[in-house]
Amino acid sequence: MILIADGGSTKSSWCIADAHQSFFFETEGYNPYFVDSAYIARSLKKALPPRVSKKITEIYFYGAGCAADKIHIIQDALLSIFTNARCHIEDDMLAAARALLGNKPGFAAILGTGTNTCIYDGKNITHNIDSLGFILGDEGSGGAMGKRIISDYIRGAMPGDIRQIFERTYHITADELIDNIYSKPMANRFCAAYSRFLYDNIKHPYAHGLVSDSFNNLFSNLVSKYPDYKQYKFNCVGSIAYYYKWILASVAAGYGMQLGLIVRSPINDLVNFHLDLFYQYQ
Repeated sequence: MILIADGGSTKSSWCIADAHQSFFFETEGYNPYFVDSAYIARSLKKALPPRVSKKITEIYFYGAGCAADKIHIIQDALLSIFTNARCHIEDDMLAAARALLGNKPGFAAILGTGTNTCIYDGKNITHNIDSLGFILGDEGSGGAMGKRIISDYIRGAMPGDIRQIFERTYHITADELIDNIYSKPMANRFCAAYSRFLYDNIKHPYAHGLVSDSFNNLFSNLVSKYPDYKQYKFNCVGSIAYYYKWILASVAAGYGMQLGLIVRSPINDLVNFHLDLFYQYQ
């Protein structure tokens, strides 16, 4: 049996699969910049079906934050549970590219809690401009949108009517918002949760404008920096791209780029990709 995972910063999607059946489940996100091996192992064990760990022989984990110096955090957690398995760990950008493009070249992106973009040659990522993460970048992401909402609320830049809706929805003070961001773990996840407020109020000019501004920042600072980017379609995974697809399409068109495939989660396509490969060599 093989285990495949698409690990975001907020949520991880998993599938245990063989030639006859597939079992899907979800856990919280495991970004190794924010959690350690022991935390991951404890959390994952709670979600696993009973008596399955010894049956897993191959693990393919794709995760946000899986840089070369952080891979051991994920690997140590997984191998402490799946003692009979070989473990393959890649970053979530390769998962998105494989899910969106398979073996074909093109442009792929992630717009979820964070942001990532790349050019893919059908096998490997050939060009990746660093999104710079939650603090310095991640334009177009839920985290970036959440930061803007919180900042506008605290500074009084939110229009009065939408401010009242925000206060009725969240019942949280400016001091509590700041404390959650600067004093508690996983501020990226905390901020990204507020992007839901935009979706619930998207007909309001403030909400629509904020989403549009965020996507414009994405294209201005990241997408348009790729050479000949207009020759590609904008293929993307992630809830932000999925739920704001029509706004994304409008902004992309303004930069001379068409939308391609937009999917909420890559896990189903990843499972098919790996099952095909796995059984080719059996």
